[in-house]
Amino acid sequence: MSKNGKRYNDEFKEQIVKLHEMGKKVHELSSEYGISRVTIYKWIKETKPLVEGGISKKEYEKMQKELQQLRMENEILKKATAIFARKQQER
Repeated sequence: MSKNGKRYNDEFKEQIVKLHEMGKKVHELSSEYGISRVTIYKWIKETKPLVEGGISKKEYEKMQKELQQLRMENEILKKATAIFARKQQER
């Protein structure tokens, strides 16, 4: 949580970044919306592609979490399949 206790949803953050991309200066956005410049720069960095034409850091981190979850589910399914196969052989 930020020092002043404010939390912003993803939609609001994206809106601020889009305004910046459309030409609004960070100091203008900071004054107008009461958000620190550091926070706005952080949001801009999070949405910036890691490589040209690529995905952003935030998207990459989300994909990493999803990949970890899928790997875990895959391991569970492998173990369940092995158990099921053993039970079938016992019959």
